[in-house]
Amino acid sequence: MRMAGSRSPGGGRYGALPPPGRRRSRRALAGTAVSFVAASVLSGCGGGTGGSTLVWYTNPDSGGQAEIARLCTEESGGAYRIETSQLPREASQQREQLIRRLAANDSSIDLMSLDPPFIPEFAQAGFLAPVPDGVADRVTEDVVQSAIDGAMWDDELVALPFWANTQLLWFKKSVAEAAGLDMDQPVTWDQLVDAAEQQGTTIAAQGARAESLTVWLNALIESAGGSIIEENSTDPEQIQLGLASDAGIRAAEVMRRVAEVTPPAFSTANEDANATDFEQGDAAFMVNWPFVYPRALGAVEAGTLDPSVPEDYGWALYPRVDEDEESAPPLGGINIAVGAFSEKVDAAYEAAECIVSAENQARYFVSDGNPAAHRAAYEDEDVLEAFPQAPLIRDSLELAAPRPQTVYYNEVSGGIQREYHPVSTIDPERTPESAAELISAVLRGEQLL
Repeated sequence: MRMAGSRSPGGGRYGALPPPGRRRSRRALAGTAVSFVAASVLSGCGGGTGGSTLVWYTNPDSGGQAEIARLCTEESGGAYRIETSQLPREASQQREQLIRRLAANDSSIDLMSLDPPFIPEFAQAGFLAPVPDGVADRVTEDVVQSAIDGAMWDDELVALPFWANTQLLWFKKSVAEAAGLDMDQPVTWDQLVDAAEQQGTTIAAQGARAESLTVWLNALIESAGGSIIEENSTDPEQIQLGLASDAGIRAAEVMRRVAEVTPPAFSTANEDANATDFEQGDAAFMVNWPFVYPRALGAVEAGTLDPSVPEDYGWALYPRVDEDEESAPPLGGINIAVGAFSEKVDAAYEAAECIVSAENQARYFVSDGNPAAHRAAYEDEDVLEAFPQAPLIRDSLELAAPRPQTVYYNEVSGGIQREYHPVSTIDPERTPESAAELISAVLRGEQLL
């Protein structure tokens, strides 16, 4: 869930803007259309004018989706023409705008870039056109399983995986070596806290009262072998929460301990603040999305960051909660959905298949820094040049777990953000239970967030 503006996970922050001066490959330069970004409605150029005109509602980015719209329009040979209309920057505002229009049976929404946590709500409400079987088979071939899982509802694929994000563990190689950590092997959160205490440094994590806090908690509970929702249902009274389970309590213990070795402004720290702490502050360890690497290189090129800083960057898989169990890193990204009230569903799915092709995913990875859902993109030379972490990102996505897939996601996430913030006050014996009670009361209509 990446995600310029607030990160949710797209995380995260969606459509992270590449830093000024970032070096790009020849193909990326050719594929970037800066002029597209200025307008709220962006028109796909080329192709014929006799086919269907499709409107694609996109999340904010650096123009990569508009460029893909242009390329797919050209490739269609006049069968369709894609116009892009940019949604608000905040993920919650994107959801609100789309929900309002779809609830009014708006037929102008042919395609939409949709955040995975919102997919169950949209699908259950009947706002998404069913994915044809042939399309579903083609767009899931050689795609990482976590991205497929994040595009499903009620055991059916309801959207097409486009890009899939994940968090890595970023570390200063010099500090890890001084602490005696073997970063070629999996490390635990407890090991990182011990190393930070030993070296007099800090761990940067997302402690703000925001979606990123839910992202962190979900990754910890999943890594501990549990789930925020243990029994799902469209009936709110039948939902069983796992916050107070053994895995939930263990996750709370980790969060509380990490809070002891975080930067001073931890309670308001989001992904961008974490990246700044890692670049310029005391943080020697950080969990964050891949945007942090091109951001640092861009700062070096702009003359605002010493080259020695990113030269000391190392990266590894997301930390484990327990030594003997693999981590379940956060999953973010964007899927492409077709509006249920579109009058051009067939053309929209033809265009959607073009949008999510492996080639376009690789192109978008390079131009906008958003990792691909398709495994083939991780073998692309331009991707590997821009992101030396690409193989690790792919491995992380293979382990990643979606956030709770429920039609009541806003209530669940809102309750978590209220009870687990600030992280420094978490009581592992009390907080999970109080959060579960609050969310359950909200779902029963007995309390408001």
